[in-house]
Amino acid sequence: MDKIKTFLSYSFSFGEAVHISVQTIIVVILALIIASYLLRFLMKLITRKLPQNDKDKFVAVFGYLRWLTYSIIFLVTLQSSGVNVTAIFAASAALLIGVGLALQTLFQDIISGIFILVDQSVHVGDIIELDGKVGRVVEIRLRTTRAVTIHNKVLVIPNHLYLTNSLYNWTENGSETRESVSVGVAYGTDVQLVKTLLLQAVNSNSKVLRTPEPTVFFTNFGESSLDFKVVFTLSNSFEATIIQSDIRFEIDALFRENKISIPFPQRDVHLFSHKKE
Repeated sequence: MDKIKTFLSYSFSFGEAVHISVQTIIVVILALIIASYLLRFLMKLITRKLPQNDKDKFVAVFGYLRWLTYSIIFLVTLQSSGVNVTAIFAASAALLIGVGLALQTLFQDIISGIFILVDQSVHVGDIIELDGKVGRVVEIRLRTTRAVTIHNKVLVIPNHLYLTNSLYNWTENGSETRESVSVGVAYGTDVQLVKTLLLQAVNSNSKVLRTPEPTVFFTNFGESSLDFKVVFTLSNSFEATIIQSDIRFEIDALFRENKISIPFPQRDVHLFSHKKE
């Protein structure tokens, strides 16, 4: 027994103010093991009746909270075992400041990830636009969100960008979105014919929905052209760029058939000569 007591009371010194005994180390390990089993039981108890989608989100958030709980238990156990935790922090203050600055962005990403999972502003399958980049969300993690672009490239988005930039969720109100194509024609063109041809070009595309019906807007008397915009609805906005391109090809072909010209910017230059008296 004396040997066991001697072994348990043996302490490791980390400077003059920090001393940790073998007994304290064993207590900390046991506390963390017990906390691990309790947290695992709590997670199973909470998630057993949740839908799979909500369960995955809760597990992701719970993973971050679990490590926070471990840290608190570790410090509290050390303090209750007689270790001066304040002295540990004081001895490693410079190191902690450096680590804190290095991990600042990481913590921003994690906190932003929790906000995304809790308020459900973005879901897997949503089409989002951030900093001019468009992609379909395939995975939401605590630190990053992964999205696939129309060119099959993977966007790895740090979650803190959601807090500092404007996020456009194309599918927040459903999978159907309103898209448009703009075009200008020369002055003197029959505007009713332009309207008919624009609707014909849009309706010829099988991926454009018939309800609500496409609409043509006469938007402006421009400097060099009469400006029009045809608006239509798509069921898959992820393909909007391709469909808009196809419609432009069709508009160009119809305009050529009907001898409608798309003007380029023009300027009238007037020259004045001054006669010397």
